Amino acid sequence: MPGALSVLDVPAVRRWALLTRSVFAARRVEIDALNVFPVPDGDTGTNLFLTFDGGVERMLAHDPHGAGDLLAAFAKALLWTARGNSGVILSQLARGLAEACAGAEVVDGALLARGLVRAEQRGREAVTEPQEGTILTVATAMATAATQAAEAAEVGGRSEASLYAVSLAALEAARVALDRTPEQLEVLARAGVVDAGGAGLVLLLECLERICSGQRGRPSRDDPSSRRSRFRPERFGPTLTAGLPDTTSDGASDGASDGASDAGSDDGSPAYEVMYLLADSDDEAVDLLRARLVELGDSVLVVGGDGEWNVHAHVDDAGAAVEAGIVAGRPHRVRITRLDRDVVHLGHAQGAASHGHDAPRHTGSAIVACAAGDGLAALFGEAGAAVVPSGPGRRASTGALIAAIRAQHATGAAGVVVLPNDGDTLLAAAAAARAVADDGIDAQVVHARTAVQGLAALAVFEPEAAPSANVLAMQSASSATRHGAVTVANRAALTSAGRCEAGDVLGVVDGDIAVIGHDDVEVGREVVRRLLASGGELVTVVIGSGAHDGLGQALATEAMALHLGVEVSQIDGGQPVYSVLIGVE
Repeated sequence: MPGALSVLDVPAVRRWALLTRSVFAARRVEIDALNVFPVPDGDTGTNLFLTFDGGVERMLAHDPHGAGDLLAAFAKALLWTARGNSGVILSQLARGLAEACAGAEVVDGALLARGLVRAEQRGREAVTEPQEGTILTVATAMATAATQAAEAAEVGGRSEASLYAVSLAALEAARVALDRTPEQLEVLARAGVVDAGGAGLVLLLECLERICSGQRGRPSRDDPSSRRSRFRPERFGPTLTAGLPDTTSDGASDGASDGASDAGSDDGSPAYEVMYLLADSDDEAVDLLRARLVELGDSVLVVGGDGEWNVHAHVDDAGAAVEAGIVAGRPHRVRITRLDRDVVHLGHAQGAASHGHDAPRHTGSAIVACAAGDGLAALFGEAGAAVVPSGPGRRASTGALIAAIRAQHATGAAGVVVLPNDGDTLLAAAAAARAVADDGIDAQVVHARTAVQGLAALAVFEPEAAPSANVLAMQSASSATRHGAVTVANRAALTSAGRCEAGDVLGVVDGDIAVIGHDDVEVGREVVRRLLASGGELVTVVIGSGAHDGLGQALATEAMALHLGVEVSQIDGGQPVYSVLIGVE
C-alpha cells in the first residue's frame, strides 16, 4: 500500500495508543451496550476506555529507548490501570506484545506477528476457565492470521511491506471471528450482539491498521471504527433493545463476554466484583490466592509479576476475597462493585464505613472545571471549583477528572457539576461521570465547549442548589452563549472560509473558521461583528497568553460601538493557542 509504514517506531507506537484511546472514548457507550450480562447496562466499553486512558497518561510521561521499551512501559501502566475483566485481559495482551518486542528499536512485520502471537498466549493464560466466543477467540484469529501474513511476505520477498500486511490480516481475521461469536455463545445470539470484549479488540486492531497504513489522524466518518452499527449482527437475533436476554434462564454471564465463564442467571451469579493490586507477594503465594478465589467464585484473573499483580474476581463473599489477598501479600487500591442493576458500587473498601450512621450528610453542589490558562484557572478556583488543567496538546484525562470529582464529593456536596470547557474534553468528562457513578457519586456534565460558555454557566451556579437544578440552569446559560476566537494557522488547509496558509490569522465563530486575515485586531473585530449580528447584552473577552497589548480593548470598543448599552467584560485568561476568546450572551 503506498505510504504504508515498514516499521513501528516510537512516534508510531504513541500515535497508535492515542488513536485507540480516542476511538475507545467515542465508542464507549456502544461497547457498553454489548455487555448484556450479568445485567443489561454493562460497562466493558467504559472499562476498556478507562484502562487505556490511564495507561496512555503514564506512557506519555515515559522517555523510551525504543519501540520495545515504550511497549513495555505501556504494558506495565495498563496493569496498574486495568478495570474489569476486559481491562485486565487487555493489559495481558499488551504484556505479551511487549515481551516479544523487548529491546527492539523498531517493530517490523515479522516482529509484530510474533508479538500478536505472544499477546494471545498471555491473554489465555490470564483466564482460569477460557470460554470461546469471547475476546480470546478473536485474539486467536488475530494471532493466526498475523503469522500467516508474515510468512507469506517473507516467502514472497516482500518483508519490507509485511508490517501493513500483518496488521491488515490480523484485523480482517479478528472481524470475522467477532462476527461469529454469537454462534459460539447462545447468550450473544439471543441478544443480537457480538462479544463486547472482542469488539474492543477489533477497534484496537483497526487503529493499528490505520497507523501502519501511514494515516495519522482520527478516523474519518467512513472509517470502520466509526460505523455505529458494526457490532450488531441482526441475523443472530432481534435488536439489542428489543432482545435483552431472559435473565431467568441458563446462559453465559458478564465474565463470558470478557473471556471467563460465569454462572448464567442473576440468581446464580456472584454478587460482587472485587479488584485490587497485590504487592509484596511471590509466585507461590499468588498461585494459592488464585486457587482460593476460584473456590470463592468465578471470573478469576490474577495477572502480573515482578512484585505487582492485578487481581479480579466475581464472588459472593467480597470480604473473603480481600482477606485472601492479605494472606498472599499486600492488597491496595481495592474496589468492590455490586453486580446488580440497582446498587452499582459499594465504594472503595477503606471507605465502606461511610455508609453507616456516622456518614456525613451530603448537600448542595460542587464544581469541577477544566481550564487552559492560569487566569481562567484562578477565576474558576475563586468560585470554589476544583480546577483540572486542560488545553490544546494536553487535554484533561479521565483519571484526572475522576480524582477531582471524588475530591469535591468528599467535601460534603450531594453532587458534582463538571465543566469540560472544551469540545475535545467532553468525552473524557462523560466517561469520568460514568465511572464515579460506580462509587455512588452523582456527577453531571454541562456541555460547555469553550471557556466562555463555562464562564456563562459559572455565573448562574448556586452552591446550595441540588445538582440537577444547577445543571439545568448552567446548561441553559452555556447553550445561550455564542462563542468565537482568534488564532493563527500552523499549516495550510482548506476551511469553511477558504484556503488558509501557515501564519494566517483565523477567526472562529461558533466552532467554525469563518474569517481569514493577516491582522488579529481586524479579524477579531469581524468575529465580534458576526457574534453580535443577532444581538447580545454581555460580551466576554478572554485574553490569551500570546495576545499583544491593546487587542482586548480594541474588541471591547468594537462591541460597544456596534450595540449601545452592551456590557463588556475583559478577562486575562492566559490560555495558549487562542489569542482571544469571545463570548456573547
